[in-house]
Amino acid sequence: MKLIDENLYMEKVRDGLTQNLISKKEAGLMVGDLIEILNYHSDRYYNSDSPEISDMDYDRLMKSLILLEEAFPEYKKKDSPTVRVGGRALDKFDQYQHERPMLSLSNVFNNEEIRDFDRRVRGGLEPANGQVNYVVETKIDGLSVGLTYEDGYLRVGATRGDGYIGENVTENIKTIASIPIKIDEKRKLVARGEVYISKSDFEAVNAYQEDHDLQTYANPRNLAAGSLRQLDPKLAAKRPLDIFIFNLENIDDLGIEKHSQSFDYMKSLGLKVNEEYKLCKDIEEVIDYIEYWTENRSSLPYEIDGMVIKVDSIAQREALGFTAKSPRWATAFKFPAERKKTKLLDIEVEVGRTGTITPTAILEPVRLAGTMVSRATLHNEDYIKERDIRIGDRVLVQKAGDIIPQVVEVSLDDRTGQEVMFDMPHECPACGQETVRLDGEAAVKCINISCPAQIRRGIIHFVSRDAMDIEGMGESIITSLLDKGVIKDIADLYYMDPDILVSLDRMGQKSVANLMASIEKSKSNDLWRLINGLGIRFVGVKGAKLLADACGSMDKIMAASEEDLIQIEEFGQIMSDSVVKFFHEDKNKLTVEKLRQAGLNMEVIEKEDQGIAKVFEGMKIVLTGTLPSMKRNDAKALIEERAGKATSSVSKSTSFVLAGEEAGSKLDKALSLGVKVIDEAKFMELVGCQSQEDVKAILEEI
Repeated sequence: MKLIDENLYMEKVRDGLTQNLISKKEAGLMVGDLIEILNYHSDRYYNSDSPEISDMDYDRLMKSLILLEEAFPEYKKKDSPTVRVGGRALDKFDQYQHERPMLSLSNVFNNEEIRDFDRRVRGGLEPANGQVNYVVETKIDGLSVGLTYEDGYLRVGATRGDGYIGENVTENIKTIASIPIKIDEKRKLVARGEVYISKSDFEAVNAYQEDHDLQTYANPRNLAAGSLRQLDPKLAAKRPLDIFIFNLENIDDLGIEKHSQSFDYMKSLGLKVNEEYKLCKDIEEVIDYIEYWTENRSSLPYEIDGMVIKVDSIAQREALGFTAKSPRWATAFKFPAERKKTKLLDIEVEVGRTGTITPTAILEPVRLAGTMVSRATLHNEDYIKERDIRIGDRVLVQKAGDIIPQVVEVSLDDRTGQEVMFDMPHECPACGQETVRLDGEAAVKCINISCPAQIRRGIIHFVSRDAMDIEGMGESIITSLLDKGVIKDIADLYYMDPDILVSLDRMGQKSVANLMASIEKSKSNDLWRLINGLGIRFVGVKGAKLLADACGSMDKIMAASEEDLIQIEEFGQIMSDSVVKFFHEDKNKLTVEKLRQAGLNMEVIEKEDQGIAKVFEGMKIVLTGTLPSMKRNDAKALIEERAGKATSSVSKSTSFVLAGEEAGSKLDKALSLGVKVIDEAKFMELVGCQSQEDVKAILEEI
């Protein structure tokens, strides 16, 4: 490696370009030297963790290269480190079809299931009980990507997507400094890795966001995924993205016989691999290693959500093969929900839009499943009493489904006698009215329909995306409108004076004009949105659509009896009773009349026949998991446009299940019942069919 003085080099480039002293030939040599030097130091920093120069010196060298490439663009090479600063912004990502499917893994959750996996592996090999070695790796909590190298250069970087079709994010992938643009391998190489952001980098990004009054991020995985999918690569380049390469997808083409051997090969090419892996001679050694990381995962500088177990022998892998969803030679152990102990500082209560008063634990902040947690749900009065939760207790906190923090247990051994019992308030904290607990219910409620907290929550619900979808009407604006007396209920939104709105904080002429246009547009919404927006107890989006489709107009809904409504399929006694009671209230009838006078649509909008074939007519379809390129609501709309019914539970009458990533119990039930399961790519194939016969024919092939 050449030794150079970075300061002198920078001066030579700057002065030479300014005074036209650098010849074309000399520029070409300097560009080549700088690329070699920068790529060497980048590898030392990101892959060997042993930098030889300071960040400042590296930046000076990079600046020199940028200046030379701008002056002599003909010398810019494909492996230049300057590609990492990001190129032009894109309008959208192109789809990329993986040459080899990037399948998901089956899951195991305890030691016995790990042993069952081992028995299946050995049973699928000849001889049935032969020697099987396993490689166990930490399961990085990030975004899975595929990297394709051809003739030594990175050609494509793509997200996993549904395993078959992902998004081409090559320009963003190139901004990740730990991914080499050039490798010393002329054969095609397809590698799979996990893009992630370390805990310390995540905290630094959030600290910056807080300092600049910007929105903070929920966890490192979300930040990594969002950063990699920025349409402007320059924005992606500013995020501290990193990667671990964990698999060679075409390992059989490269003459490597064992997965464990592939790590040394990948490292020799400059591909960054995670050193926390272990070659195990049997399944008991696998279990021991998993138990170690179950206890010690918090010590790692990055988030992991489990461990991956893989058969080491490539020949044995080929013998075992694949199922439709996953390889038979690998599985993922999912960690049990992480629990942390912290102090319960206080218990606050909040009044919801239906009057339910919900207690919330205020905690000493603690990192849990990738995020800092300072609040956790306590559900209701019974939950607190059953667990004897007191203010000042040391409590164990976990995230339900790794999403919602909740207090699950009190550490009685830590009690000092200074803890304080908690009683649910006998008066509403928002309006002062007496609270009640109805027979047969766990919830304490405020039944004052004029309660300001209920009104506020009700308006927030009314303008939400799944209701009237009034863009620009956020919680802070609603609070300001209520505090200033501009509105008192949902109907008042349609009678506001724009001149008054302009006088409010952060409400300029343009934002007011946009808001008023959004309010006006909402008047033309379909009836189900208005029904959902009214906030009728037990009636959500699905119930609102059932009600609108069955009755056709608001007048018919308001006039319907309980006996009429219970005839609606999937509606039920509880919802029928709630609708009738809601429209017997004079206040609610007056609100609907004010909305009618404001010009809101009160009837079902008949959809124009757009030539969409009713290929799903009579079919019940269940969605589960996260789809790679569309929202669940968009998928539901495609189903309903084709006369299908998107249902919430799997049964023998389910036509098929559309499953995305991290599909849970619904997928398991579908498989146990023999219900067809498809991914997004297959679903879009069905959507493109022109007859139900075509749909059934495709499903028969699965």
